This record gives sequence, C-alpha cells and structure tokens, in this order.
Amino acid sequence: MTVLHLADEGEAADLAAFLSRLLHYDRSAAVRLQAAGTALAVFGRPPSFEVLAVRAVRLAKPYENGLDVTLDVTVSAGELLEAVDEQPATAGVPGAVTGPPWAGVLPPRGGWRPQPGLPAPDALRALVAAAVAEFRSRTGELAAEQRTRAELDRIGREIWSRTVGDTGLPVRAVHAAQSLGFLRPGARSAQDAPVLFSSGPWLRLRTPYGSVALRRAGTGALGLSVR
Repeated sequence: MTVLHLADEGEAADLAAFLSRLLHYDRSAAVRLQAAGTALAVFGRPPSFEVLAVRAVRLAKPYENGLDVTLDVTVSAGELLEAVDEQPATAGVPGAVTGPPWAGVLPPRGGWRPQPGLPAPDALRALVAAAVAEFRSRTGELAAEQRTRAELDRIGREIWSRTVGDTGLPVRAVHAAQSLGFLRPGARSAQDAPVLFSSGPWLRLRTPYGSVALRRAGTGALGLSVR
C-alpha cells in the first residue's frame, strides 16, 4: 500500500476532520487525491452544497512503495479515514474506486484572479446564520400538508442560491465552507481572511483551511478541466 507521510500530527488531524465532515453528508463519499512532491490536494463533493471542496495537505516527503513522481487516484473517503494514523502522521492510500462524475471535472490549476467585493469573515458567518434562521423560520411556518420534500427543497434553493453581494458567489458556497471547517472565527491578519478568485467560469473561495469551488450558473459546458 502506498503510504503518505504527512507533515505533522496537525495535518493528519485536519485531514481526518475533513474526511469525517464529508462522510457526515455522504456515507459513501469518494475523494480524489492528487499529489506531487510534498503537496497533496484532496477533492470531495458534499451533495448538500453542490460545490467541490478542496483540502490541501502538506507532506513531509513523497511516497513509498515505488511511487516516486505523482499520485492521482479516486478512493473511498471512509477507507482513507480509517487509514489515517495521527500519531506517526501517516495515511495509507486505499485501492482505487470508480469515481463519480464530478471526479473527472476539476477546477483549473492556474489562471485564478482575485475578485473584489467579498465581505469580512464575521459578515460571511453572519450571512450564513441569517440564511439558516430564515430557512428554519419559513419551513416551521408551513402547515403539515405543505411540508413536502419539494416545498422544502424549493425554499432551500431560493435562500441558498442568493449571491453574496455582487460577487456572484452563492450563499451555499459560504455555508459549505463553514460546515466543512474552512471558515473559522478568529482571523488574526489579512492573510487569514478568505479570498474569492475566478478562473473562466469557475469561482473559488479560498481560506487558510481549504477551498470550495463551483462553476458559475449559465456558463454551459465551456471551461471544463477534465483530467
């Protein structure tokens, strides 16, 4: 089995936490791993949010068992979580699985440009809290015969599809970042604050703890990065 040597116990704990959160939303979740040198990117797609989540992991060294250049494989998130050992800061790479469709369409590696208009971290968290409160209030007011899955989904889509100011970023992307542990309180400097980037039809909300990426609505099939 290929063994990944993570930079330290903190990296191992953060990877395990990320995988656990993905599994909370999808018990059969898969993740795509891409690595070169001492950098590992873990891609997942929590279905509730319709975004790609990306967790960057620092490696102490490249790979064992003959893998000496790059790694690109889709595996079970649950099996990978079981293979994370925090004390020696290692993770064994499980056998490959047939990847879901999203695993073949990833955001571009380059061409990202900063986008203006993103509110401060506290304002982003307040925006999510207000959206959650509105959803609970509106669904709580429904009569029993109106509380259908279709109606709940309709209200959810209306609320979470709203954009953050003029950025084009849907509120659900910010909710995803917070729910996955990427949008944390207590930013100490501008470098700790989230930043919004765009590349072609893609938007990416980047924080020091991970990123969420999605294609902007109405962009059709252009700009895909299939690899």
